[in-house]
Amino acid sequence: MSAGSYLRSVRKNGSIGQDVINLRILGIDPGIATIGFGVLDYQNNKFSLVKCGVITTPPHISLSSRLDQIYNDLGDLIGAFKPDCASVEELFFNTNITTGISVAHGRGVILLACYKANLPIYEYTPLQVKQSVAGYGRAEKKQVMEMVRRLCNLKTVPKPDDAADAVALAICHARSSTSLLQKGVSNECSTI
Repeated sequence: MSAGSYLRSVRKNGSIGQDVINLRILGIDPGIATIGFGVLDYQNNKFSLVKCGVITTPPHISLSSRLDQIYNDLGDLIGAFKPDCASVEELFFNTNITTGISVAHGRGVILLACYKANLPIYEYTPLQVKQSVAGYGRAEKKQVMEMVRRLCNLKTVPKPDDAADAVALAICHARSSTSLLQKGVSNECSTI
């Protein structure tokens, strides 16, 4: 599959001779208790937020039941919004390894749900997301959230933070994918 095969359409814009890219991107901020999602349309270098929110799982049920719920809810979301691709955050382990392991379980189910839906999956580190959205890889979370608000022309920052993070992941992929397409990259990339 080529890097541009998931595009809704690419056409020539007669006035300036550039490709116009129309993408629907599903950004996903992995978790086990709270999974952020953001559905973003990207057209003519403009972002339009379609929907964002969270998938939540109750803490009192088994891990396998939580993973099943994440898989089913994400499948429903993919079916409802029909994204062209998914942008998923790579795991970053800080100090709490136990939390990281459960998030890794959730992330694995997220990747599986996208794969089973035939969605191309692109993965980004937190540093890459910050660089793409705020212009600085070590930007504070508040700076990234403000840029999400501005780029999507929103009155307020999406809430909760997990949803805003997912929208930032979608923005990151939109910017990265257009960069790859302009460079003529034709190999499928899983990690950019």
